[in-house]
Amino acid sequence: MSDDVSGKNSPEVPDTRVDPPFLAGERESLETWLELYRATLPIKVGGLAPEQLAEAAVPPSNLTLLGIVRHLSEVERYWFTAVVAGEPLTTLYSGDDPDGDFNDVDASEALADLERFHGEVAAARANAAAVGSLDDPLPGARHGRELNLRWVYVHMIEEYARHLGHADLLRECLDGTVGY
Repeated sequence: MSDDVSGKNSPEVPDTRVDPPFLAGERESLETWLELYRATLPIKVGGLAPEQLAEAAVPPSNLTLLGIVRHLSEVERYWFTAVVAGEPLTTLYSGDDPDGDFNDVDASEALADLERFHGEVAAARANAAAVGSLDDPLPGARHGRELNLRWVYVHMIEEYARHLGHADLLRECLDGTVGY
């Protein structure tokens, strides 16, 4: 049996992460913590075969590493395109199933899903950079309520921290790798 459906594993990612500075302004602190977490996800999934990325390794949960990648791509798009930039939202995976990012994983699409994650992060960075202040109300809203970039950054840090914890457990169950 080949390692995966495409003959190619997800790329190994060298750990070039930089710890956030201890003495930084508010925006720099929020951005560097978010960047640390964004850089951690590719490391956690690196080197695995697409079938491993799509495997629900902790029964009875159907959570997969690929589902986490897809979910964080969708989350990046929602917050930084629809809310931060105020642009119309088009979903990547959800469609008719609000949990389609988690539920409809396909090993044959794993590498494309990883590339999509990187694209969404790049777009998110650009949209956030266009916002002048952490305090100003954003063009988009959440459930009809105004919010600012500070709130979005804090929420994204929480979102990544939670899902990277899930990724730790899944990766350890898949191949024993721990300690990123």
